[in-house]
Amino acid sequence: MEATFSLILLALFLWGLCSQRVAKAELTAPVVFVLLGLVMHEGIGSVNLTPSPETVKALAEITLTWVLFTDAARLSIPSVQADLRLYARLLAVGLPLCIGLGMLMADVLLPGVSGWAALYVGAALAPTDAALGASMMSNPVVPGRIRRAINVESGLNDGIATPIVVLSLAGIAAAEGGGGHGGAGGALVELLIGLAYGGALGLVAGRLLNWALHRGWAAEDFAGAAVLALALLSYTSAIGFGGNGFVAAFVSGLAFGAAYRQGAPQWQLAFAEQSASVLSLLVWLLFGAVVLPEAFHHLSWQVWLYAVVSLTVVRMVPVALALTGSGLDRSTVLFVGWFGPRGLASVIFALLAVEELAPPIARGVVPVVVCTVLLSVVAHGVSSTPLAQRYGRYSQGEKQPEQEYEFEDLPVRGLTAKGALPKRVGGSDAPDDK
Repeated sequence: MEATFSLILLALFLWGLCSQRVAKAELTAPVVFVLLGLVMHEGIGSVNLTPSPETVKALAEITLTWVLFTDAARLSIPSVQADLRLYARLLAVGLPLCIGLGMLMADVLLPGVSGWAALYVGAALAPTDAALGASMMSNPVVPGRIRRAINVESGLNDGIATPIVVLSLAGIAAAEGGGGHGGAGGALVELLIGLAYGGALGLVAGRLLNWALHRGWAAEDFAGAAVLALALLSYTSAIGFGGNGFVAAFVSGLAFGAAYRQGAPQWQLAFAEQSASVLSLLVWLLFGAVVLPEAFHHLSWQVWLYAVVSLTVVRMVPVALALTGSGLDRSTVLFVGWFGPRGLASVIFALLAVEELAPPIARGVVPVVVCTVLLSVVAHGVSSTPLAQRYGRYSQGEKQPEQEYEFEDLPVRGLTAKGALPKRVGGSDAPDDK
């Protein structure tokens, strides 16, 4: 056991040392840690990663909680007002269409997958992960407006899809006679409680932190730890009140960010985001060590076909329909539609399904999620830089790249050191004390 932990810690340390250099070869953190997980699954001497189900579930739940909270809290309302209609199109029209089309295609293409199971597949594979296209997101030749649209969509769609994933898992369990909490109806009640409780908690906490910082009660250096604790508190306390912890964490993050009146609370969120990034690397490692090897035994041509359809038709058609009439040209619509990588959220949803569903049921839905994520990591990783350059030349024409655009709010997870910490306009690294 000590040898296993030592290897994992060594991998984290080495990634911290060379992540910037490795990024030039388009080798992302998910790829590295998935490969490490596969190696550890096979075993290296005394090193063999076989975590308990409780460990896997706890890691998945904590990581998802921090990701949902920080993604939501990072949203700065003033910064998105200019393109609010564009974001609304992607999230209020494109995302539901993507879930619905994904559910329909799962019902058609996947043997034995229908009803709640098809809904789970559609919802689990709807969220995107902009961090997997880091080289595109940090490329100044791509218009800042388009990068921000992809990032905002990625930051919020996992929180919107989470309730549907939770509801579908409860529905699957109830349909198989294992619904211990009232099935889908009980899950819906939990979602509503989590929604109300999370909003109230985040609003109060945001105002309290704002008040404490302005009056000198709270030390800037410890405020980040307080936000980290708040994210977990929103999850655990919501469960104590009979609500859904994931929904509470997401809504609490939204309310916290809105209540904290100094704009997006990036400096207080940096610590929580860095903590979430470390756990996300461990999730990718478990993906390679636990989920991927098991899924390989259940991959079929239908699963591979669905993965391809999910990354193309299921993603790009809803985006095209949602952006109809937005004023964006066809190349931009295609670019936004293609850059919908499936990443961390889908992996966590797969881990939750493995732990919450009976093995025969999980084997029907988890492999397609795993296959789609794996294909996405490769396809979007390879195409990120060349497509960004090609689209950038098309959109910029003879103009110079948008060097003045400081893309400071890209999620930390999966990124290299470049852009990992929030920066202040003007190059100052000190918090704004005004």
